[in-house]
Amino acid sequence: MRKILIANRGEIACRIIKTARRMGIATVAIYSDADQDALHTRMADQKVRVGEAVSATSYLNVERILAAISASGADAVHPGYGFLSENAAFCRTLQEKGIAFIGPGVEAMLAMGDKIASKKLARSIGVNTIPGHPDAVASAKAAVAIAREIGYPVMIKASAGGGGKGMCVARNDAEAAEGWSSAANMGRSYFKDDRVFVEKFIEQPRHIEIQILCDQHGNGVWLNERECSIQRRNQKVIEEAPSSFVDAAMRTAMGEQALALAKAVGYVSAGTVEFVVGADRHFHFLEMNTRLQVEHPVTEMITGLDLVEEMIRIARGEPLRFGQTDVQKNGWAMECRIYAENPYANFLPSTGRLVRHQPPQESAWVRVDTGVSAGSEVSIHYDPMIAKLVTWGESRNEAIATMRDALDNYLIEGPKHNIDFLNALLAHPRFAEGALTTGFIAEQYPDGFRGAQLDRDSVRFFAMVAACLERAEEALLAPLPETNDWVVTVEQETIALRVSHTPGFDLIELADGTILEVAEVYRPGMRLATFVIGQESRTVQIQRRDSGYVLTQGGRRVKTAVRSHRLHELAQRMPLKSRQDSGKTVTTPMPGLVSRVMVSEGQKVTSGQILCLLEAMKMENTLCAERDGIIATVHVRAGETVENDTVLFTFR
Repeated sequence: MRKILIANRGEIACRIIKTARRMGIATVAIYSDADQDALHTRMADQKVRVGEAVSATSYLNVERILAAISASGADAVHPGYGFLSENAAFCRTLQEKGIAFIGPGVEAMLAMGDKIASKKLARSIGVNTIPGHPDAVASAKAAVAIAREIGYPVMIKASAGGGGKGMCVARNDAEAAEGWSSAANMGRSYFKDDRVFVEKFIEQPRHIEIQILCDQHGNGVWLNERECSIQRRNQKVIEEAPSSFVDAAMRTAMGEQALALAKAVGYVSAGTVEFVVGADRHFHFLEMNTRLQVEHPVTEMITGLDLVEEMIRIARGEPLRFGQTDVQKNGWAMECRIYAENPYANFLPSTGRLVRHQPPQESAWVRVDTGVSAGSEVSIHYDPMIAKLVTWGESRNEAIATMRDALDNYLIEGPKHNIDFLNALLAHPRFAEGALTTGFIAEQYPDGFRGAQLDRDSVRFFAMVAACLERAEEALLAPLPETNDWVVTVEQETIALRVSHTPGFDLIELADGTILEVAEVYRPGMRLATFVIGQESRTVQIQRRDSGYVLTQGGRRVKTAVRSHRLHELAQRMPLKSRQDSGKTVTTPMPGLVSRVMVSEGQKVTSGQILCLLEAMKMENTLCAERDGIIATVHVRAGETVENDTVLFTFR
C-alpha cells in the first residue's frame, strides 16, 4: 500500500492523512470547487478535483472518484465516514479494479446496511434485539395495527436510514400513521429505499456502542464502549468512553455479542455495533455501522490505539497485533462536536468565512480534530462540523473539567457556533451525575437554549472582569486615578465596585466590603484572557462594545456595561428600543436550498403554518408564518438556492 486516496473531506480527511504520513504512506485528497483550498487539500501529497460544490457531483460521484484514483496512481482508498463509506457498489468496483478498500467487504456491508435484515440476523445468533415486527411495514394502516400489537410507544424507522434521518417516536395511532409516511418519504428521498419497520421504543434510553476490530485471519477484539446518549434530533453531540452506566459484566456481554455479530457476517476492519440500553440495564441491538465512527477518538484516547492505522494494517492483510486481554481501558475521554450553528436561535445552521479559528493548545489531555483554519469557508453544501474537541482525564470529572476549560479557550469568529451550548451541557448537574438519556437535551431545554444559568457568583465574576478590562483600556488614554468607582451592569443585574491598581494586579472592593485580588493578565485588544480572581482561574473571551464588553465563559455569553455612578443613573432614563415588526415579507435566516414550497399565492395562512422547507448543511429546516395573513407573492421555487435574507414570500 503505497498511496491512499481519501474519498472524503474535512476533519476526517485530515485525520487520515496524519496517520498515513506517520506510516510513510502517500495521500491523495479529492476536492470539490467549494474545497479547492481546504485544509485537507493542503495537507495531502496530491489533490484531484472531482466536481462542483454539490456532493452529488463531487464526493458522491463514483465515476469521477474512480478517475481520480486512476490519475493519481493510488492503490488504496479510505472512505472516512459518510459519503461513500458504506456504499457496497463502490466497494465492489474497487475490488474488481484491484484497489484496496480500507473498510469491510461488500457482503458484510450489505448484511449490516439493511436494518431489517441485520436485526433478523442478530436475533438468529442470540444477540439481544428490540421487540418489534420482523418485516417491512407496507402501509400507515399496517403500522398502526403493528404498533397496537407491540404496545405504545414505538419507534418507526426507515430501513436504510442513518444519521438520525427517517426516525420518529409514536405514542398513539395518529403519530404512528404520520410517522410511517414521514419515514417512508425520508427513506425514498435520501436513501432510495422506502421500506419502514416498527419496533418497541425503549423508555429512558441510552445509546451505547461497542467498537470492534476484525482482521482477515479470523481474529477480532472489542475495544470497550462509548456512551453517545447526548443527542439532538438523533444527532450525537457529546460522546464519552467509557460509560458511567456500564459495569464490567455488562461491558463483557455487550462486547461479546458485538463480536459474535461481526464474525457471523465475516466482518473485516473497524466497525461499531450500536445498542439501545434501558433504565433496567437490558441492552438491545440497534444497528451496525460498517465504517469508522465520528466519535472514534474517545476510544483511541482510552486504549492508546490508532484505529486508522489498524484499519490500514488490516487492509494490507496483517493480523491483529494484540488480543482481547491486551486491550486497555485507561482513564476517561470526552468528545464535543463543534458545529457552525446558532444554539440561541433554535440551532439554525450558520455559514460564512472563519475570520478567526484559534483552537486550544493540543497536549496529552487535549486533542483537536479539524478540517478548517482561519480563512476557511463554512459552506451550505456539507456537514456544519467545524471540529471535534477531545479531552482525557484520570476520571470522568477530570475529563469534564479539562473539556470545559478547553471550550473556554476555543476562539471562533465568523459563523455562529455551539461552544456555549456544549459548555452548558457539561456544567449541568444531571450530566455531572451521569444521568443521561437520548432525550436529555429535549428534556432539559424544552424552550430552547438561552445560555447557562447566570447566578449571583457568575454576575460578580463577570462584573469584576469587566471592571479590570475597563481600567486597562482607560490606562491607554490617560493617567488613571488612584481608584475608580463604577457601576457594572451584567445583563439586567448591577454591581457597584471600586477598582484600585498596584503593580501586577488590581484590587476590587465590592459593596459588601469583600476585597479580591485580580492578577493583571489583560492587554487592550486581547480576545482571550485568563483571569485569576482570588484562588480561581477562568479563561474569558472578550469583545469590546459601547460602554462595556461582551464576555463569554462557561457556557454564558453576557453583555456588560461599565459606567460611573452618574452615567449609570442617566442610562436608566434612556428609552428602550421597540422590537421591529418583520413587516409583510418572509426572508431566509440562512443560505440554503428550497426543497419544497408549501403555500401558493392567494392562500390564507395562520401563525405557525409551514411555508417552505429549506435544506442547509445536510439538515432540513421549516420556515413558518409569524402571523395570520394571505400570501400575495411567492418569490421562490422548489430547487432554488437562496442567500441569507432573500425574500421568499410577501403578505398582503
